[in-house]
Amino acid sequence: MNRSFLFAPGNVPRRVAKALTLAADAVILDLEDSVAPSDKAAARKPVADALRQPRTGRGYVRVNAPATAYCFRDLLETIHAKVDGVVVPKIESAADLHAIDWLIANLEREQGISEGSIDLMPIVETAAGVQRVDRILQARSLRPYKGPWRVKRIAFGAGDYANDVGLSPTLDEDELADARSRLVLSSRAAGMENPVDSPWFHFKEPDAFRRALERSRRSGFQGRLCVHPDQIAPVNEAYLPSVDEVSRAERIVAAFEAAEAKGAAAIQVDGQMIDYPIVHRARALLAAMRKARAR
Repeated sequence: MNRSFLFAPGNVPRRVAKALTLAADAVILDLEDSVAPSDKAAARKPVADALRQPRTGRGYVRVNAPATAYCFRDLLETIHAKVDGVVVPKIESAADLHAIDWLIANLEREQGISEGSIDLMPIVETAAGVQRVDRILQARSLRPYKGPWRVKRIAFGAGDYANDVGLSPTLDEDELADARSRLVLSSRAAGMENPVDSPWFHFKEPDAFRRALERSRRSGFQGRLCVHPDQIAPVNEAYLPSVDEVSRAERIVAAFEAAEAKGAAAIQVDGQMIDYPIVHRARALLAAMRKARAR
């Protein structure tokens, strides 16, 4: 599942070691924002070594942005068969994705890794990235080379986006709603998974965090980037349907299947009209719960 992605600074061994034991769906060992320029080169080998160790979830590395002097060697020195994915920040064009995808494909080939097995998750977090998100998500059809396409979803970086645009978001982040809805709509229009939402930085605002998680899931995000271990449990819970939602979905599916067997395709359940789109959504919700329980 893709509910919780926990960042850990790649140059802090104790935090890396702890992160690999936690219940996040994926851990992202960071070479970008949490690592000072003076330490970036030295952090690559420890990150690569850590991703060879046993862990509870998937293991990713966040490299530096394509426009920096660090990105190429970040990829070259950290990619190996035990790496599940690469997170790339500040993506602003299809060309950015083509370059990173092509490099990963060649590193897979050189190391005998099954081509396309390493996931690539871009973070859209600038004004240019949000404005061009449709073009970015067309990268698969625009690329001048063949092979499996490894981008399954994008993530949102609200902090950098707000800074780039000059926003000062309030605690409920209404100022970011337009960018978030654009990423969700563009992702689904491109046939991709729902996106992953931005980190939450207000550690002493648990009630606001719960509201943010509820808004995020209902707005179409499938999970959240996390910057503290204490965020994992609430995130994992928030991006699953509630008990009431599961119960209602079960009632909808059962009632509709009974009606459909009699030739009806529009009924009422709990005072709401139910037809195929609502039934499809209810079935998807139940399938997500079965998958979560199996995990």
